[in-house]
Amino acid sequence: MGVAVDEPLVEALLAAAPAVAETPAAVQQAEVPVVRRRGARSVTDWIREAERLAAECATIDDLARAVGDFGGSPLKATCENTVVYDGTPGASLMVIGEGPGAEEDRRAKPFVGKAGQLLDKMLAAIGRRRTENALISNVNYWRPPGNRNPELDELAVCRPFVDRMIEITRPKLIVAAGGVPAVSLLNSRDGIMKLRGNEYTYRTPGGYIAALIPMLHPAYLLRRPQDKSRAWRDLLLIEKRLRELEA
Repeated sequence: MGVAVDEPLVEALLAAAPAVAETPAAVQQAEVPVVRRRGARSVTDWIREAERLAAECATIDDLARAVGDFGGSPLKATCENTVVYDGTPGASLMVIGEGPGAEEDRRAKPFVGKAGQLLDKMLAAIGRRRTENALISNVNYWRPPGNRNPELDELAVCRPFVDRMIEITRPKLIVAAGGVPAVSLLNSRDGIMKLRGNEYTYRTPGGYIAALIPMLHPAYLLRRPQDKSRAWRDLLLIEKRLRELEA
């Protein structure tokens, strides 16, 4: 059963949040540059390896280990940790962000920096907590240098693991937090401002289907709290659809 959202609470959270650097504009979807090579393997080789490893995973812990052992992303060598997921596997709600920042890399958990703290407060306003009924992950598991956007091939080698996590945990609703995960998951050329506020259907290669709603990334809201009305509408839509899907 959903809970009423406290709009003044969300406004206060956004108004009081400290400003941080805005996440760069979302990448545009394009064909993966398969000619790039890492050692003896091309990007296509690594995608196939990721598909094989992901298919062998029966649990989310299996998947986390497979991602940790995977060597197909050049970002891995520059990071402290692999950041796979946090929260409650099997929850109706799965939030998928862009990738780890400095604090996430240090602590090996997604959304634990300032933007993650705001995400937790926003989710709590609609009765969702990662410790109880929300699963948190990303479309990329390693921090890019300087917190730049992940490149297309970096996203492509992670995608089989992202899809397999969805198939294993079977969320009813996926929230794509920010332009990068929204554009990547939906294979869209539209930006987050056009994608947000709408519901889409997401189908994994294995045939699992879930609703997907893009929303503004909390890091964007920390920089532009004047867009809190858009964030409020995103939360209302998410809360409404979760209540319907869980009925």
